[in-house]
Order: sequence, then structure tokens, then C-alpha cells
Amino acid sequence: MEEGAYSIVGETYPDYLTRVLKPRQDLGITALDLFAGCGGLALGFEAVGFSTIGFEMDGDAAKTYRQNLIGDCHEIFLTPATELPEAQVVIGGPPCQPFSVGGKQAGSRDTRDGFPAFIAAIEQVRPEALVFENVRGLLYRNKAYLNEVVRKLRELGYEVDVQLANAKHYGVPQNRERVIVVGHQGGFRFPPAVDRERTAGEAIGDTAHLELDRSKFLTSSMDAYVLKYEIASKCAKPRDLDLSRPARTLTCRNLAGATGDMQRVRLADGRRRRLTVREAARLQSFPDWFEFVGPEQSCFNQCGNAVAPLFAYHIARQLAAYMTGTTLECDWDGKLFA
Repeated sequence: MEEGAYSIVGETYPDYLTRVLKPRQDLGITALDLFAGCGGLALGFEAVGFSTIGFEMDGDAAKTYRQNLIGDCHEIFLTPATELPEAQVVIGGPPCQPFSVGGKQAGSRDTRDGFPAFIAAIEQVRPEALVFENVRGLLYRNKAYLNEVVRKLRELGYEVDVQLANAKHYGVPQNRERVIVVGHQGGFRFPPAVDRERTAGEAIGDTAHLELDRSKFLTSSMDAYVLKYEIASKCAKPRDLDLSRPARTLTCRNLAGATGDMQRVRLADGRRRRLTVREAARLQSFPDWFEFVGPEQSCFNQCGNAVAPLFAYHIARQLAAYMTGTTLECDWDGKLFA
């Protein structure tokens, strides 16, 4: 096995994802998934037993959702006037571009702001609980806007908890900070962190050193650009994927863009290649059975925009325990690992 490869006794990381992230709908609780993307958040919830109904404007992402999940996904542009069915839970990831630290952080002035539609959905459906995820930039220049969203939710009668969480603390082999907001009736608790961080090598150690079919290698001019980028940005170490640690945050831009920040692996002969869609999916904690629909660029975008399913799974387990009044046994236990 390659150095840094997965070390679970009797079970690889991809096998673990296949076993745990298996859609089912036996909990008797329906969750509307707004701005659903390809279904990363929904996959975590369906793996716990929630029934999901997705709403997503991107056609490829909606098809990916329908192909992989039990729940249906409506291809629709959500507005505050959109009529929605009844449900006990509303979840979602309102578009993050207005709040990303990598963008202009225009917040409510950005036409892509999805929060008016999300708040309107809560007012219409009046769910027992709600969960939304967004980039950490929502806590910085746009903190006042987040406070306004929280204030409106509290006016609607919810206790609202806000937490900056990192997916690497929940079994995802990626350093991915996200703001998680949960509205409830009192008593919900965020999930505890798992026993240790998972590495990129545990996720893709079986492919990272290989020249795969359709591999796309960096050219000599791109290598030169990467060097200039790393010098200018004062990188202490090259930004090639380090298999002994969680990966850097995956984004649409650094998965497929020809930039110095590109997610890439270095082969033994010194050549660098871009990650494949499947490798990116594993680093996002998607099981190998999960297939993305659409052209390669679309697949990278869907993957980079998704909520990491295993992260969503831990949140969903806590929400299920809260809503059913039961204690769920944790099947991600440090005792399972060598």
C-alpha cells in the first residue's frame, strides 16, 4: 500500500464511505433541500434516513441529484415567491459567491444572494428545524448580514445556533471551514469532532501516484507559472497535494482552473497532474458509486460547490437524535481504526 494510504483495519476509506453513505428514507422526516447543488448535503441526510426533496437551478446538478439519491430534485430558480410543499425540516446552501472571501463579498447587494428565498421558505413552510451552510466569509465583512438573517429566524420563533466548523474534524480529508446555522426549538447540540483527522492519502493513496486515463498534466510553462505564484504568495512549501495531511479546501477554481493554486499531485518522475473528478469527489467524501452528470467542467463545479456528504451526515445524525428524542450510536468510532 502506498505511503499515506488508508489504515483502517479491514476497511479502506472509500469502502467506509460506500458503507455509511447509503441513501435510505426510513426516518419518517422530510427535508426540503434548497439550493441543493448535486446533493452533497442531501446525501448526508438520506444516509441517516431523512426523505429529501431538492430544488436546484443548475440542470447538470439537478440530474446528478436525481441519479444518485432517492429524493427528487426540481430544476427551478428559487425566489421568495416559490411555493413549496410541507416538510418538517428545511436545509440548504444559499449561493455563497456573495460572501466568499475569494470574491467581492457584496452580500445582500449581490444579485446571487439566496437568503431572501431561504427566509421566505422558512416563513411559508414553518419547519420544526432548519440547517444552512455557507462559506466562512459570512462571518467577516458580511457579519452584519448574518446577524440580520439570524434575527429574522429568531423572530420566527427559532433558537438559532451558529458555528464555524471544519469538515476535517468530521472525517473529511480536507481542510474546509464552513459556517453552519441550525434553527431549532431548543435542545439541539452540534456533533462532537471525530477521533482524528483523515489524510488525502487515505482518500486517494491508491491513485495519486498513477498516470490515469485522461490525466491532464501541467506543461513546463505552467510549472514555471506555479513557481512564480508560490514565490509571490510566499508559500513555505510547494502546494502539491500532501498525502500525509488533509487536502486544502477544494473549490471550483482550484479543481479545474489552470492557476498556481490548482489542486494537483506530483508523480514520482516529477510531473504534476490535475486531480481527476473521482479523486476530487473522494476528498469531498463522496462514495465511489456517486456519479456526476455533465461535462467535466460541470462535474468539477458540482464537486467544488458541494457540502461534504460525510460532514452533512454528522450534522444530520445530531438533528435526527434531537427530533426523535433518541440517542444514535456513532458508527465512526476511534476504536474502528488502527
